[in-house]
Amino acid sequence: MIDTRKGTVKLFRLSGIWVYLHWSWFLVAIVRIPSFVGAQVSLATAIAIYVTLFVIVLMHEFGHVLACRQTGGQSHDIVLWPLGGIAFVSPPPRPGATLWSIAAGPLVNVALVPVLFGLAWLSASLGWTRAVPQLEVYWFVVQLINWKLLEFNLIPVYPLDGGQILQSLLWFKFGRVRSLQIAAVIGLAGVAYFVFRAFLSGDIWLGLIALFLGQRCWLGLREARMMGALQKLPRHTGFSCPTCHLAPPGGPLWACGHCRRGFDPFSTNAVCPHCGVVQAATLCPNCGSAHAVAAWRSAAAPPIIEV
Repeated sequence: MIDTRKGTVKLFRLSGIWVYLHWSWFLVAIVRIPSFVGAQVSLATAIAIYVTLFVIVLMHEFGHVLACRQTGGQSHDIVLWPLGGIAFVSPPPRPGATLWSIAAGPLVNVALVPVLFGLAWLSASLGWTRAVPQLEVYWFVVQLINWKLLEFNLIPVYPLDGGQILQSLLWFKFGRVRSLQIAAVIGLAGVAYFVFRAFLSGDIWLGLIALFLGQRCWLGLREARMMGALQKLPRHTGFSCPTCHLAPPGGPLWACGHCRRGFDPFSTNAVCPHCGVVQAATLCPNCGSAHAVAAWRSAAAPPIIEV
């Protein structure tokens, strides 16, 4: 599995979300920016275009984050790297919440279409593009990039936004596990097509994207298998996740934070039977939130009715 946070540097924090940038972004910028330079594009314009691409991708990822928060989900970090951006979000395990959290990213690009067009029109109306001809080139390329990003992200290949939107729609009909399996298989077919296109055209960049998408599709299939196995396990009916309200499965599925050995915190009141260390919080295998075992018990307790 690719560790998407490894090799990153913290840039800033906005609305409680840390934004990270992978070191390879700078390396790719050194390689890619000169390729933009030509008869109609100056070096300064190429740099401005690349920086604007960074901003557009960041806005796209914040669309995911803010939508996830609207659904009551958890949002963590944003990592930007040469292949785009990744927003680490955990919406509630419901198809509608997941659909909105994913669709909000492309909707940011949709909203940017009239905004960028308006700014380009304003620049021409005020005579700025006549005074600075490179400004007209800048607006044209930026609008084209935003549109191409929107088109590419909506391709129904998991884990692109289009693939995750497809999985969310299938979730309504087939359930969470089966929908993820279908979306990942369709994604692998799309990856095979991307690899074929990259081979014919000699496009190394497309090949790298295809390898990344293929790795994520395979992880999606593994995740679906694990979720399917978890669904078949017996449940602790006296406990309920305070976030997703599902009872936890039974068995030594949790690793102790001290000795790393597996145990069942709901059978031992969060005390590791191997080393005796009390676990402060227990991770929900369904939604990924972490709560103290006492909170799990309180969430499952029936309400007290006063008479």
